[in-house]
Amino acid sequence: MPRKLIDYLWVTLKGMAMGAADVVPGVSGGTIAFISGIYEELINAINSIDFSLFREIKENGIKAAWNKINGNFLLALFIGIFISVLSLAKLLTWLLENQPILLWSFFFGLVVASIFLVGKEIKKWSALTVIILIVGAALAFYITKLPPNENVDSYPFLFLSGALAICAMILPGISGAFILVLLGSYKTILEAVHQRDFAIIATVGAGAIFGLLSFARLLKWMFKNYRNTTLALLTGFILGSLNKIWPWKVVLETKVFDDKVIPVNEVSISPFNYEGDPKLILALVLAILGFSVIFILEKLAAKK
Repeated sequence: MPRKLIDYLWVTLKGMAMGAADVVPGVSGGTIAFISGIYEELINAINSIDFSLFREIKENGIKAAWNKINGNFLLALFIGIFISVLSLAKLLTWLLENQPILLWSFFFGLVVASIFLVGKEIKKWSALTVIILIVGAALAFYITKLPPNENVDSYPFLFLSGALAICAMILPGISGAFILVLLGSYKTILEAVHQRDFAIIATVGAGAIFGLLSFARLLKWMFKNYRNTTLALLTGFILGSLNKIWPWKVVLETKVFDDKVIPVNEVSISPFNYEGDPKLILALVLAILGFSVIFILEKLAAKK
């Protein structure tokens, strides 16, 4: 059934949620896409963008090509993502610096809920799916333990950063923003967004488009041929990423990036062993809120 305007506004809101998640190192926009019911549609739409579009335009016109790539859906979604990135980047940066426990608590609730929702899509469990889930969790956990690189701002490296980050962003559980932290280009890109440095934004965007168009084809093939195994891998990715977004941590090692102290080695601890105010009650409330938001989104998506 064709979508109405209100449906596309809803897609834009989902895009805003994806954009907000992608700004934070540790949370994946792909997770938001999956639990809001648009993940496979997004992958299929991206895969329809190829050189055959030129032939489609020549033979049947621009409108036919636009419909082929599900253009209205992609436009509504990416408008939401860009609105969120441009408007929330400053707010989320401030929250990361001033209220990290509360911010991570909310996202922790989101991600825990998404584990259940992605996992329940696995229709047939076997020894292989369990092994793949464990491998995915171990890989994601290992990535969260890697130390970040020094800040790098050369254009070729920023292009590569955009390509790798977008691949992570469309994988539930693997945070594209965290990949940028590991590569050392997160601060450069975030500052470019703040300062409207369109040269850097365009370079990263071009890399993202390249990575998106190439990686989405692999994902579509995996979903088509190995759906349960792919879902098990994605569930493992989300499970393994929980270490990165645990709200209470002790910093063991720091580095200075442009006169700013950044933690590079952290260990998760119990909130009861946290030195300072653990904000336990408010953190618990926000975690429950984040957990509930995911199930509310899932119910609304099911109704649609």
